[in-house]
Order: sequence, then structure tokens, then C-alpha cells
Amino acid sequence: MKKVLCLIFLLPSAGFVATVVAQTTTNGLITTAAGVLSLPGESAWGKPVTIRGVVTAAEPDTAARPAWDRKFFVQDPTAGIFAEDSNQNHPAPGDYVEVTGTSHPGGFAPFISYASWKKLGTAHLPDAKPVSMEQLMAGIEDSQRIEITGIIRTAQREDPVVKYEIVSGGYRLAVYAPPLKETDLETLIGARARVRGTASTFYSGQLRQLITAELHVPFASDFIIERTQTGDLFDAPVLALNSLGQYQRNRDLGKRVHVRGVVTCQRPGEDLFIQDATSGMQIKSRQITPVTPGEVVDVIGFPGFDHFLPVLEDSTYQVTPGPRRMMKPVTAAIKELQGGFRQGSLIRLQGMVLNRNAPPGEAGDDNQIQRRVALTLQNEGLVFTAEGFSPEVNQRLTQIPIGSKVEADGVCFMHISENGSLQSLQVLLPLVGDIRVLQKPDWLTPIRLLGGLAILFIVLVVALTWTVMVQKRNQALKALVRDKTKAQQELQESHELLEWRVVERTKQLKFEMGARKVAEVQFKAILAERTRLARELHDTLEQVLTGIGLQVDTAAELIDTDPVAGKRHIRLVRNLMAETQLDLRRSIWDLRSRELEQFDFPDALRVNAQHIIEGAGLKFEMETIGAVRPLPEVTEENILRISQAAVTNVIKHAVANELKISLHYNEGYLSLHIADNGQGFDPTNCSGASEGHFGLLGLSERVKRLDGSFEIISVTGGGTRLEVKVPIRIEMDADTVAPPNLETST
Repeated sequence: MKKVLCLIFLLPSAGFVATVVAQTTTNGLITTAAGVLSLPGESAWGKPVTIRGVVTAAEPDTAARPAWDRKFFVQDPTAGIFAEDSNQNHPAPGDYVEVTGTSHPGGFAPFISYASWKKLGTAHLPDAKPVSMEQLMAGIEDSQRIEITGIIRTAQREDPVVKYEIVSGGYRLAVYAPPLKETDLETLIGARARVRGTASTFYSGQLRQLITAELHVPFASDFIIERTQTGDLFDAPVLALNSLGQYQRNRDLGKRVHVRGVVTCQRPGEDLFIQDATSGMQIKSRQITPVTPGEVVDVIGFPGFDHFLPVLEDSTYQVTPGPRRMMKPVTAAIKELQGGFRQGSLIRLQGMVLNRNAPPGEAGDDNQIQRRVALTLQNEGLVFTAEGFSPEVNQRLTQIPIGSKVEADGVCFMHISENGSLQSLQVLLPLVGDIRVLQKPDWLTPIRLLGGLAILFIVLVVALTWTVMVQKRNQALKALVRDKTKAQQELQESHELLEWRVVERTKQLKFEMGARKVAEVQFKAILAERTRLARELHDTLEQVLTGIGLQVDTAAELIDTDPVAGKRHIRLVRNLMAETQLDLRRSIWDLRSRELEQFDFPDALRVNAQHIIEGAGLKFEMETIGAVRPLPEVTEENILRISQAAVTNVIKHAVANELKISLHYNEGYLSLHIADNGQGFDPTNCSGASEGHFGLLGLSERVKRLDGSFEIISVTGGGTRLEVKVPIRIEMDADTVAPPNLETST
């Protein structure tokens, strides 16, 4: 379902009336500013946006605010929204544009990112919505065109605009507007203004929380002065300082007042303190004109409250000609300062120095005035600070030892709570003589005590470190003794093993010498076997290749007329080639006899099987039962090849994950068992030599050559077990005994 909103804009420069249609379609395109602002949280990322509206704010970049390049605010009939990252310069206020981009969740409110715009004409700006300062500072009017009323506190030119600070409802708002023609900015201070513009916000990007807001006025006609404060305020009647916080009927807080007093302290660019016959007061002023204690100044400013105490805000001052008048400090008690009494006045207080806050830097450094030194003092249970504001005072404060009892003459600067209780107290020291040491600390100061504790701690750390090092050395010596004892035991075991191997080798030599003739017979048999194997390779390989050629020719003739039969002949060729490759590899392996040259017969079976199954993911187990003894080489060679062929078939056809080989040395015969947990097959109905598979035929021939027998036990889905049994014709010498650890191994 589509929702349609229509608005008619009058375009005087283009001379026509345009109808703007904002709609949200089912394809996900957002066509209203309100639609973008309504996107919740992270779901506001990357939605396509196209809206039509009037540009309400787009300021030129300034040296103080260089962030307006390619950014602007646009408002359609539903709401206003911020657009940025355009590849064009921003349009001008009053341009009627079509903006295309993608939605972005923003740091506070959603906006249009990667925006491109096209001017369709010009239009009147939307009517500004009157809002309260509280509503604006809550952030809910972000990007909207609004109207606000307040008192101008400051006005500063930041070409090509003027930055105003307007106060209303206890809030301070920054307003950027074009300059008013033929108007002195100083005459606007204290004026009541009604301002129309687009609201923007400052926020914490990580927390997505509002910090403050500001207003951007597109035209000078949107900045309306309703009332000004005329005349030279320095000629107005002088008010007593204590009267500013007292009841006065018909007082207008939006107007500046005129006061006069003697300067007691100044923090340039921040504030100064003055005192008259009635009281003292903090004067907040950004003016940096230097004044010294004792000078009389006239001040005009806005009455206000800070921490429930009266102050004069946004003030300007000028020195009154005449002699200096140094104010005398009044001795004050802590109880007397409750409720804000003596705020801003010159007082005298005593206290015990608890701590010193001295920023890094040499005492005579020119920048010491910026690095204020503060002493933490205590009097009657209250902890307060005494601070200096000149290099001389700071140097004096750094020379006062902690623990001293001092007397300070300075300006009383307090914060009180809503019920009048004292929250914090500072004594501001403008002159060197304002701090005096009444009593130096005892020899056993907290610093010396801490120093002694630090030395004791270092001694304890050194002792503990030495103890740990000695323990580590003892542990190292114990480990060395253990290693030497273990080495001696291993040497003794090696000696005993060597003696046993000498005995066994003697028995083997005795047996070999007695079996020389048998070896000669075996050599002749091996020679005959290798000759036969070479002849067999020649005849078999040539015949198979001839068969492959015939099958390929047949497949070539049938591939067009009978594709099914042609593919069957091709598969037969593939099988013949695979079997031929396997037989050729086996024959080459037979000629080399690599395992039997390096290992005894059971190890040769194990190594051979491990080479074949490497990388196949099979769990392999090898078991030898009975006393291992030498066999005729012909017997070992053929049993090894039978095992090799069987393991290869398991990998190729069984689809198994477990394989077990058992070798049994019995009286008069040797048996080999190979079992897997694969898919099994029907031994009565399996591929044979007629289909290019020679595995079972080769197995039968080798067993027959050894005058043995074999049996294949297999059930479909239940695995396969091969049992081979061959007679042992040559027995070992009766005195030969295998080492105990070879009788049963896995």
C-alpha cells in the first residue's frame, strides 16, 4: 500500500507551481525526510533515499568553522533533515532541490549520506515553528526550522557570519546569522531578539547522546530585534553589590546593571573579583584587559546565579581614574562562611598544609602563571585550597613545607548547595604576601615517614629477591643431580641392552653360517622369480595395452551410434589402465624389496601398510602373535605382496575407516589375517580378469606358488576378512630366542 503526501510550493523565480509528491514504495526507496528520521538504530544503514524539499540552511565555510563544505539542511512537507558528503558544493538557502543518497544512523539522529542534489527551482522557506528553549535543548527539533526568543549576551563577528549567544529559560544558545546592515554589534548586547533558523546538535559520538544545540539563520530578515537597551550603561546608577541577589520589585533579569568596586583578584579571560562597602562578587568576563588589586573599576553585566550565589555574567569593565584603594582582609571563621557569607570578599584564614599540587615545570618558568600551584589546607575539619595566580605567588607556595601551619589572605570563592551548606572553598591569593608560615612542621613529617617506609620496603624487596634466587639455585642443583642419576641409569640400561644384542647377534651368525646352503637355494629362487616377473611384466603389459587399444577403437566406432556401449568400453579401458598401473607398481616394488632390506618381516608388513594408507584417514592396527623367526625369502616376498595388494583394495573399494593386520607364527605354518569394517562385497559375484580386474587372480597365483591356501569372508555392509595360510619349510635353530618385547606388538 502506498502513502502519498502532496504540497504545493510557489516558485517565483521559475514562474511556475510545482507539486511535490513524497511516497514510500514497496521496493525500499524512502522518499520523505520523516521516513529517514523514523528508521530505528542500526537499521538506518544504507537505505536508498530520494526526497524533494527546500534548502533551509547552508552556510559558507569560515576559519573558525570549516566544516560546512558539501553539507546542508533540507526540509520537505514531513520534516527537515541533514545531508552531507555530496560531491558538489552545497546549494543556497531557498533552493528547491531533489536530493538522492543513502540513509545513515548518524551520531545522534539519522541523516542522508553520499547525497547528490539537483536544483528544480526556488521556493519560500517553510514557516518556522515556535519552540521553547527547553524543547530545543532536548534535541527533538534537530534539523527542523524553528523560531526562538531570547536575550543577546554576546556578539562576535566570524566572517561572513556573526556568532551570537542568546540566553533564554536558563539555557545558552549559539546562533549564527548574517550581519545586520549598519548595526554596531555592541548595541545589540542585552537586546531581545526573535530568531528563525534551522537547529543543529552537538553530541557524543560514542554514547550517541546530546551535548548542546545551535541555530543557523539563513537570512538577515530572520534575525529580528524586538527591544534594545539604549544609552551608555556606564552612566546608569551604580548598584550596591549585595543588592544584586536581594529582592527588587519589577527587576528585569534581561537587562544589564552597573556596579563599581575595588579589584581584589583577576583570572584573565575568566573572571575578576571586586569588593565595595557592602560585599564582594565574582564578575564573569571574557575581557582580557589587565587590572591589579586595588584599582577601582566600573562594571556592567547581567545579574545571575552560579551554585546558588549571585554573580555578574557576560560583563565588561573599565578602570575608574583615581588612587588605588587596597582592601583589608577580614578574619573569618569556618562557621561564618556557611550560606555563602563572605563570597567574593577578601578574608583571612588559617590552616594546616596537607598537600601541594604543583604541576611540572621550573619555578621560574614564564608559563608558571598558567600552571597554578594549590595548597590543600585544613581548618576545623574543613579541607579547602589556597591557589596563586602569578609566578611569584606560585614560587612562594612551592617553598612552604607540607605540615606547616599557615595564614592566607585572599578572595573567598565558594560553592554552596541548595540548602546553603558549604560544598567547597577556595582562597585565591593575588599577591606574594598573602600567604605566611606561622609554624613549621615537626621533623617527622608525612613525607619523611613515607620515605622511611619506602626504604624499608626496598630492603624487604631485596631480601625477598635474594631468597628467591637462592631457592632457584638450589632447585637447579637438585635438577642437575636428578639428570645425572637418570643418565647413569640410562647408561646401565644401554649396557645391558648391548650385551643382550651381542648374544642375539652371535646366535644369528651361528644360524646364518648353518644356513649358507639354504641361502644359496634362496638366491637361485629369487633370481628365477625376478626373471619370471620381468617376463610376466612384458607379456602382461603388452597384452593389456593391446586390449586397451582394441577397446578404444571399439569405443570410437560406437560413440556416435551407441553412446551407452561406447561409454562402457571407455570405462573398461579406464579399469584396465588402473589395474595395469597397480600391477606395474607392484612388480617394481617386488624387484626392489625395499622393506625386507631394511626391516624384519613383521616391521616390513607394518611399514608397507603405513605407506599405502598414508593420507587415507584409516585407523590402522598391526598385531604379531608367536615367536618371530626367519623365513625363506620367497615366502616373505610373496606374503608381503599379498598384504600390499589387499591393503590397496581396502583403500580403493572398501570405504572403510578401520584396518587390522594379524601375523601368526605357528608350528609348521604361517597365517596372515587382514580385516576391515568397510562396505563388503559378494565374493561369488565380483569383477574378474574378463573385466580388467586382476587382483584376485594375482592373489590366487601367489598363494598357489607357496603351496598355501586362502579364504575371503565378506558380507555386503559387514566388512571383509582375508585369511592366508602357507607352510613353513625352513625352521630356525632351536637355540634362537626372540627378544621379549617382540612376541606381541601393536
